[in-house]
Amino acid sequence: MRNATILVVEDDRPILNLIVSYLENDGYTVYTAIDGESALKQVRSVRPDLIVLDVMLPGVDGLEVCRRVQQEIDVYVLMLTARAEEVDKVVGLSVGADDYLTKPFSPRELVARVKAILRRNRVRGTPDSATRNNERQPLHFDGLAINPETHEVWHNDALIDLTLREFELLYALAEQPGRVFSRDQLLERVWGYDFAGIDRVVDVHIGLLRRKLEDDPANSALIQTIRGVGYKFVAHRAG
Repeated sequence: MRNATILVVEDDRPILNLIVSYLENDGYTVYTAIDGESALKQVRSVRPDLIVLDVMLPGVDGLEVCRRVQQEIDVYVLMLTARAEEVDKVVGLSVGADDYLTKPFSPRELVARVKAILRRNRVRGTPDSATRNNERQPLHFDGLAINPETHEVWHNDALIDLTLREFELLYALAEQPGRVFSRDQLLERVWGYDFAGIDRVVDVHIGLLRRKLEDDPANSALIQTIRGVGYKFVAHRAG
């Protein structure tokens, strides 16, 4: 997606300037912020297509910025961090990041990651995604309704607040109740490509869904774990 607008949020000025230089040389319109609060203001003003977001920011950190942004607009997020532990990656992805790059990194690799992310079709917010949502049917089960057009989930007459990823994961499972999906299959369906080596992101999102939908998340009746394989959705269609 050439001519895309990118917001770079980084408090290290040399790194910020380097990223901006490479992105602008590749034809992107680039805005910047050096802390979490100014990043949130820029997001609301600029409405970028993608955010390059450092995790370690003064004030509001990058994880919290990502979480808040994903509640307001549908935008790609490429997170930057100096830490490479798997748990940090899972946390970043669980709040809505699309990809994760560990410092130190090559600016060329960052640009390549940006291009790869922007080539994906968002689940909403583009003509292609609108067509996809129009083709998907609302799903109705005993006590549960899932509407792909409005991205609303009602459980026992209460509206459930789900993130985009949580909604897509629930829909992928509920569209074929009883089918067992492997983690790799769910990664491909919901995230669009394989997060090699960090498939725990699926487990994290399943846990979040269970806490929002189940009275007893530790003994889930709606989304069941099939040991050694993956997960399946178990519910009766509403008649």
